[in-house]
Amino acid sequence: MNSPSRYLISLLFLLLSLGSAYAQQTGQRPRIGLTLSGGGAKGLAHIGILKAIDSAGLKIDYITGTSMGSIIGALYAIGYSADSIEKITRRIDWDLLFSNQSTMRSMIMEEKDEYGKYDVELPWVNHWFRISTGVIEGQELWLKFAELFRPVYHIKDFHQFSIPFECIATDVSTGEPLVMDSGDIVSAIRSSMAIPSLFTAVEYNGRKLVDGGVVRNFPVQDVRNMGANLVIGSNVSGSLRTSEQVTNAIQVLLQVAFFREAEDTRKQIPLCNIYIHQPLDKFGMGSFGEADQILDEGLKKGRELYPVFKHLADSLDVLYGPQEIVRNRLPVEAPIKISSFEVKGLKRTTEPFFIQATGLEVNRYYTTSNLSRMVRRAFGTRYYNHITYSLEYRGGDSNRVVFEVEENPFTFAKIGLNYNQFSGIGAIINLTTHDFFTPTSRSLVTFNIGQNFRMRAEHLQYFSRGGKLAFSLGTQFDQFRITSYNNAYKEEGLYDQYYFRLDGKFSYFTSRGLMLGAGSRFEWIHYDPSITSSLEFKGRNNFMTSYFFIRHNTLDRPIYPRKGTKIDAEVDYVFEQNPHAQYFASNTTRSDTSFSDMPYERVLFNLDRYTPLAKRYTLLTHAQVGINFNYAHNIMNEFSIGGLTSSFHNQVTFSGLREGTFYSSSLAALLVGLRYQLFSNTFITGKANILFNNFITDNKTFFNTPDFLSGYSLTFTYNFALGPLELSAMYSDQSKRVLGYVNIGIPF
Repeated sequence: MNSPSRYLISLLFLLLSLGSAYAQQTGQRPRIGLTLSGGGAKGLAHIGILKAIDSAGLKIDYITGTSMGSIIGALYAIGYSADSIEKITRRIDWDLLFSNQSTMRSMIMEEKDEYGKYDVELPWVNHWFRISTGVIEGQELWLKFAELFRPVYHIKDFHQFSIPFECIATDVSTGEPLVMDSGDIVSAIRSSMAIPSLFTAVEYNGRKLVDGGVVRNFPVQDVRNMGANLVIGSNVSGSLRTSEQVTNAIQVLLQVAFFREAEDTRKQIPLCNIYIHQPLDKFGMGSFGEADQILDEGLKKGRELYPVFKHLADSLDVLYGPQEIVRNRLPVEAPIKISSFEVKGLKRTTEPFFIQATGLEVNRYYTTSNLSRMVRRAFGTRYYNHITYSLEYRGGDSNRVVFEVEENPFTFAKIGLNYNQFSGIGAIINLTTHDFFTPTSRSLVTFNIGQNFRMRAEHLQYFSRGGKLAFSLGTQFDQFRITSYNNAYKEEGLYDQYYFRLDGKFSYFTSRGLMLGAGSRFEWIHYDPSITSSLEFKGRNNFMTSYFFIRHNTLDRPIYPRKGTKIDAEVDYVFEQNPHAQYFASNTTRSDTSFSDMPYERVLFNLDRYTPLAKRYTLLTHAQVGINFNYAHNIMNEFSIGGLTSSFHNQVTFSGLREGTFYSSSLAALLVGLRYQLFSNTFITGKANILFNNFITDNKTFFNTPDFLSGYSLTFTYNFALGPLELSAMYSDQSKRVLGYVNIGIPF
């Protein structure tokens, strides 16, 4: 140990001896208080201090905390050991926790394709689009807190925890700190960490509260007020910037915002007997993607301070006798009986609908996981923006669950941006409304305004709220400019493809992950070459199709899922067609009399499977099958091969080729990939795929497509506010060319 460390420990020993001597004069064992500061992700380093305290056998009598310090402190106060808190934090999905999303598995099937797709969602309230008081509502965060603090749901006085506890929030109306020592513990700590403009403010006992760190980030005085004679204070917040570091207007505003908190912290530090400063300057408040590294830094600091805590524990035992340390302070959690319920906040929806959506049944026993699952089920209807619950003990084994509900407005405007090397740049504008035309319905219209115009509209009618049977009527129009290629894989022509669809179908939902049904659609396709190649169609075709379908989706998130399966399967019967087109090949022109108008059958199958192999590795499996049976001399319903992003009708993605490189009437493709998560929002994905063509129906009359293709791609992704930024390089064994590919955001 170096000299500065020995000097620090000697000084701490002196302070502790003075404190112990004072307590000895009063004839009482000194009461030890612990204060944990706020600091966002950096607050995870407090866990290392707790582990050192546990290892030293030092008993803490009071705890105060702010923001992240309130979370860690509350968990320790109710009985979690430092080891268990560390395990919890290392397992948490921080990306999901600090988002406005719930797991996609809780969404009803018809909502999954729209969920998490847009960069901005603005609710229509009081004749205008409303901006929230914060970016993050924290539905999943609240549910995680509810699960962790379930063992003390019946304790409303925080001083009755196994270690008395208080946390700090800021009253928005007065700007003063509010000490929270009673009520609902989940709401209290959620208030204490509601960073202004990042998290929405929290209504608590009639007040609107935000992060306590705004005014009191390091509440040492409060633990003194609770009765602590000796105080251990762990502070992870950094100091104010120097004048040289303040270089722009945003930094000036942030500097001013932290003036009051910094001044208060300077006053709190001298109240500590053991002051532990963990600046962690290389991390930020939002560095949850580096949670493991922050934890490791805290553990390192804890090991340095272990001799101090051990010396204090031993000294107190010598002076006052050994003190019993209860190792298992956390109350045993058992299923609880829900005998009644209450739902608060309903205006547009009804209590029976909400209860039906949750699946709650009274006079049954539920675990925390059961209750969280019920909340997610109701959230998955998209009728609700935020759902919390509290449990009221009614004596015996009787409990009442009280749901606090914030409904979503019925209408949202949603905006997204997308750039794709194939489709160009586009602004995606969506308007979604519930119960506008008819009760228990959802209607939407989406426009892609850019280099390629696209439009989609749909009206979805449920036959009962929360029901399993629905009917949807939808339409879509796409305009794409597509490059055609010759046998040497070189660009040769250019044509405009217009596609229109009118579709009606009945759907039956067997669960949140499975839907089946039947429908019919009218399709119209038009090809118009602008640069004619040696192989080209010009004209149009239209036809009716009736189909049966099965959809299965258990993916855990809409973007870069870690686990789950998605299956889309469809069996079609294509009725008699109406081709009006010309075909050009080798200076030969054929009229529409050369094309068949006979009906045919069709099978479509897509499978996506994501399997976590380790914490940062995910295995990707993708299979596609498309078969047109008896497809002889038919046109304009082939499968288009190529591209890394699914963009248009009948496209089969293939790593290694551009969109529309080949066309086939029957194919099967298999892709295997491995994704590695470098950082929280940064990924590298390698893919390899093969594709078999023409193995059932051969349409070589019009297309000369190889029977076998193989290709590879390597993609670097940074997932940011506008969605994923994907930079790819791909190669095909047949073309022997390396191609670049760029995609930004989520496509239409």
